[in-house]
Amino acid sequence: MNVEELKSLCRTFPAATETLQSAPSNVLVYAVGGKTYAYFKTSEPEQWRFSIRVSPDRFLELTGIPGVKPARYMGRFHWVTIVDVNVFPAAYLTELLECSYRKAFESLSKAARRTIAEADAGLMYPGSNSPSA
Repeated sequence: MNVEELKSLCRTFPAATETLQSAPSNVLVYAVGGKTYAYFKTSEPEQWRFSIRVSPDRFLELTGIPGVKPARYMGRFHWVTIVDVNVFPAAYLTELLECSYRKAFESLSKAARRTIAEADAGLMYPGSNSPSA
């Protein structure tokens, strides 16, 4: 999976928003209900590094892999940065992204989750067997 495919996947989640933050941040942020679930660095020297939130166990697993490091300023919240997404299998990146989206979605209030579910008319969020509500 390349960067463009991953960015496209980030846009497919229910109620996903994409925001480009200019200098000094220079990040492309994907969020649901104002909660970030993924972002890309858009400037050199770290252009297209991809960051997502993971579980504490997955954080330990991933930071032991070459090319993955704790996300700058966000590592203490179990965010990791993948330096080159091309070296990871597409299915693995998809699973990590779905988990990050789910964490962001589940951190929303019940009312916000219900609103998203109603707006998406029965769409399911990743990893769910029932409509998100």
